[in-house]
Amino acid sequence: MNISLASGERDEEILVRQALAAREGDLRPFERLVRQYQRRVIANCRYITRDPNNAEDLAQEVMVKVFFGLRTFEGKSSFQYWLQRIKVNHCLTYIKKQEGWNYVGIEEEGVDEFEELKFPASAEQQAEAIGGRQHIGQVLDAMSNTLRIPLILCDMDGLSYEEVAKTLGISLSAAKMRIKRAREDFRQRYQGQPAAV
Repeated sequence: MNISLASGERDEEILVRQALAAREGDLRPFERLVRQYQRRVIANCRYITRDPNNAEDLAQEVMVKVFFGLRTFEGKSSFQYWLQRIKVNHCLTYIKKQEGWNYVGIEEEGVDEFEELKFPASAEQQAEAIGGRQHIGQVLDAMSNTLRIPLILCDMDGLSYEEVAKTLGISLSAAKMRIKRAREDFRQRYQGQPAAV
């Protein structure tokens, strides 16, 4: 495999080149790649899937796929874009597997009968003191997959409209429309206004 990089190569490109050139068993260059992207991958897995409990596991599974697929990385796109494609595909597969599951909201009738779902008053007070990041997470959780995922890819991952369209397998105009609608939906939900249907 031959990846030619310009003299102004970025840290990402240097790390990828080092990981590809590492001797068998030398995981240090790959570990540096993981450290560089791990937090963002975890956050994205959490927001894409709406599953904070499994976000770290999903991110670890993504990085395992990246590790075993790294030798197939040809450098035709940036490593970050290649990683994002793996992450999105993995998360979308996870979402599809979860579609048959039913989740119970804590405000639903009858939930108060379950002792394991009851929290002491101090936990309720802490929950009321939700910070900005948690509020953003709640707003994203409330959005539909159709709008949430393109918004995350564009505004959190920095993908262009074209890259979002390609990643999700939709037309460019559909990607632009979804992102526009997602931004408006997010703004309304964040400000506490009823979401437009």
